Amino acid sequence: MAEQYDNTNTFALFKNDKGDNEKRPDYTGTITLEGGKEMRLSAWIRESKAGNTFMSGQVSEPYEGGTTSAPVETITDMKDDVPF
Repeated sequence: MAEQYDNTNTFALFKNDKGDNEKRPDYTGTITLEGGKEMRLSAWIRESKAGNTFMSGQVSEPYEGGTTSAPVETITDMKDDVPF
C-alpha cells in the first residue's frame, strides 16, 4: 500500500481574476497547518519604494461560501406587501 502524502505546513496559491475590483488579492489559496487545520491565504503583489517587487499576504479562517441574498423568512414576510 502506498504511503499517504503529508501536506502539513504546505500551501498552494492560485492567480485570481480581479475583474473590476483592484482590492481583491492577486493570489488566494490554502495552507495546511500542524494538526490538519486549513487556513485561507491571500497575497497581493506590491512594489517597494526602491522599486522591488514583492508579495504581501494575510492568513485567515477559510471562507465558508455564504450567500448575499436575503434570508428566507425576510422574503416570505414581504409577500403581503406586494400590490399584485
